[in-house]
Amino acid sequence: MTQAPEIPEATRRRHDREIVALAVPAFGALVAEPLFVMADSAIVGHLGTAQLAGLGVASALLTTAVSVFVFLAYATTAAVARRVGAGDRPGAIRQGMDGIWLALLLGIAVIAVVLPLAPGIVDLLGASTTAAPYATTYLRISSLGIPAMLMVLAATGVLRGLQDTRTPLYVAVGGFIANAVLNVGLVYGAGLGIAGSAWGTVIAQCAMASVYLTVVVRGARRHGASLRPDAAGIRASAQAGVPLLVRTLSLRAILMIATAVAARLGDADIAAHQITLSLWSLLAFALDAIAIAGQAIIGRYLGAADTEGARAACRRMVQWGIATGVVLGLLVVAARPLFLPLFTSDPVVKDAALPALLMVALSQPICGIVFVLDGVLMGAGDGPYLAGAMLVTLAVFVPAALLVPAFGGGLTALWAAMTLMMTVRMATLWWRSRSGRWLVTGATR
Repeated sequence: MTQAPEIPEATRRRHDREIVALAVPAFGALVAEPLFVMADSAIVGHLGTAQLAGLGVASALLTTAVSVFVFLAYATTAAVARRVGAGDRPGAIRQGMDGIWLALLLGIAVIAVVLPLAPGIVDLLGASTTAAPYATTYLRISSLGIPAMLMVLAATGVLRGLQDTRTPLYVAVGGFIANAVLNVGLVYGAGLGIAGSAWGTVIAQCAMASVYLTVVVRGARRHGASLRPDAAGIRASAQAGVPLLVRTLSLRAILMIATAVAARLGDADIAAHQITLSLWSLLAFALDAIAIAGQAIIGRYLGAADTEGARAACRRMVQWGIATGVVLGLLVVAARPLFLPLFTSDPVVKDAALPALLMVALSQPICGIVFVLDGVLMGAGDGPYLAGAMLVTLAVFVPAALLVPAFGGGLTALWAAMTLMMTVRMATLWWRSRSGRWLVTGATR
């Protein structure tokens, strides 16, 4: 960020209120999302080991699909927030509808691929002969809910851009409850087994999409915005999403490589890595909530051509990110002895995980800066830079991670490489934020 005078107290408090109002509900919605898989696992687990293994394979594929297409939420948030800042609410909703139409088209394309290829995809992931039929059944049925799932992502982006993170929280909580009730009723009440779990999730996802569409359609009618698909608008939404897709795929590649390296270190190390990665992902929800607030707030300021407001908001959110990272790091250090017994009683796994968790704790302030600046630049529509920066990060991480087993390093060394990865991300994002080149104003970038 460029040098600027100290933020006045009144301005700082206003930014704090905005950040809290957007970030707290966003955090609740983010936490509710993985509960879908947890509820399905708890219910299907009582059917048998093969059914649970099949669910694990299929849900991994579905979770990956959601993470790959998360750009539907990010790009839509930034575009809609800019229009809101420019005072063009009808245009903001119209922009959001373009994202929703794109989500529907992508969802249909995914169904066309998954339905016929489900058995082959399941085999590719190495499912056992007993688990593969259950994985295939769950994947085929659940794929029917992918269009709704992607439309939920895009519609969430619309509401975030409209500075509303409460509605996504209510929908996420309602969807989780509906999913759990439907799963129990269909799996056990109707005797459908794992197919009942898949149908319950599909119905819950379609219900969530329907609620979002109702909210967006009402807003469109109130402001006179068109609901019809617009080829140019859909194409623009896709173009804005491509750089964020590259960014997301690069990040997924980093996580996959880290897991592959951990697997080469031995059973105890891969087990400890899974525990460490689970905690790291949980901590990311808290930091990502601030990033989501950043997307909405920065987009609005730049749409209103208020570069000073955008700079001030960015500085304040970075302070929030650092402070949150410090608190999370201290909590990890204090809770390590209590956290590990929840996952394992193996002393070898605990010994491997303890120093790795310390590395996670030390990296949290860095993660806080990274998540916030990532959200700020997304809100500014600076996708191409984010894509390039993540490719640079990937290029640095790959050799560092591969050297860990080559030089006899253990899990702590691997997580040192992960910390290096986050440090590189911080450096590239910090440089961009200081350059001011992201401060492009107007209703569109």
